Amino acid sequence: MKTKKTLLFLLLAAILTTAFFACQKNGQSLEENETPVTVIQISAQQLAEMMTNKDFTLINVHIPYAGELPNTDMFIPYNDIEANADKLPQSKNAKIVVYCRSGGMSASASKELLDRGYIKIYDLTGGMNAWKNAGFELLDQSP
Repeated sequence: MKTKKTLLFLLLAAILTTAFFACQKNGQSLEENETPVTVIQISAQQLAEMMTNKDFTLINVHIPYAGELPNTDMFIPYNDIEANADKLPQSKNAKIVVYCRSGGMSASASKELLDRGYIKIYDLTGGMNAWKNAGFELLDQSP
């Protein structure tokens, strides 16, 4: 019986310790209304809905140029985010949506934006391919 109580105590301690560290952000406790920082994956349909009341910066990070979504605000190569930091929104709280052709380059760009302190990053899952496959228009797809 004592062994079961000890195991139960250790299990509970492990769960509480995990929960405590999961609620940490850069070594500091999260505020009550704060959520952990992560990249939010969105579908083409979700992005189309977001476009109806556009309140974000839309960045094409694909190289070489392979087309673009309507209402794209800027083009920054996925591997050149740091060199183009002056073009990014000044507020680290600004919503930023990134996309590329299929998703690999935007994943890399998203990580770089996280590393630069941005906290509202959205990544179009499947990129322009998914956008087109969902029936939405792509602009200027010249090689």
